[in-house]
Amino acid sequence: MAHEPEPRDQLPPLADAAPAYPAAPAAPVLAPATPTPPTHAAGTAPALSVRGLWKKFGEKIAVAGIDLDVPAGSFYGLVGPNGAGKTTALSMATGLLRPDFGSVHVHGLDLWANPLEGKRLLGILPDGVRLFDRLTGAQLITYAGLLRGMDRETVAERTADLLEALGLAADANTFVVDYSAGMTKKIALASALIHAPNLLVLDEPFEAVDPVSAANIREILNGYVASGGTVIVSSHVMDLVQRMCDHVAVIAGGHVLAAGTVDEVRAGQSLEDRFVDLVGGRQTTEGLSWLRTS
Repeated sequence: MAHEPEPRDQLPPLADAAPAYPAAPAAPVLAPATPTPPTHAAGTAPALSVRGLWKKFGEKIAVAGIDLDVPAGSFYGLVGPNGAGKTTALSMATGLLRPDFGSVHVHGLDLWANPLEGKRLLGILPDGVRLFDRLTGAQLITYAGLLRGMDRETVAERTADLLEALGLAADANTFVVDYSAGMTKKIALASALIHAPNLLVLDEPFEAVDPVSAANIREILNGYVASGGTVIVSSHVMDLVQRMCDHVAVIAGGHVLAAGTVDEVRAGQSLEDRFVDLVGGRQTTEGLSWLRTS
């Protein structure tokens, strides 16, 4: 008799033991997370709490024991160089990628022990999102709402609201495959917002988005946070994170180098200068003398 695979919500528990990976060099952490599990008392749990997250691909360690707490009601920025482990960490924190070790709690709920309940609290815009692009924009948002178990009337109302707010009303009946990169990003964001999640996790949400649309998105997200929601946004644009977020974490080499409020992490500098100081690796241009025209 063929063996049936285990259901997703019955996967064996993650290992608690430390991985047998080579020890990484100590990194300066501004606000180190405590090793104790997050509190589960009502109203006191962080929106997102990760402990000891590890992920290895072959011989490459992408995430090396990350600890991080995201306060409920915060606008949290996640910054780091390319290959720093941001996308991998966010994928594990949202149930898209199973960690090798560690735990994830969403508003006090163990995500990997209770994936169905935990994911109901999340709205996710992953990096390199693949959509059902043979649907129209309106159909895609509607599909996302119905998948969440919402009634059709509510889905229809919210779909119209989201299309209008994101400047996509005129293209509601256009197939997503014919959308520009910025429009595709916006329709994916609408699909993540349709069920009014408690925690919104956005990986590079402003990439390829025009300035007017970016301003509209920021206004939507600021209103969402003001009403009690929590946003985690990954971005390479330091000035945007500094102006938009109230908390930030710097990740490099699979480690959290600094975390706290934006002012704490900046330490009197611009966020970009502080980022460069923490991450290092800045190259000189002395070898490009031939590039000068005079």
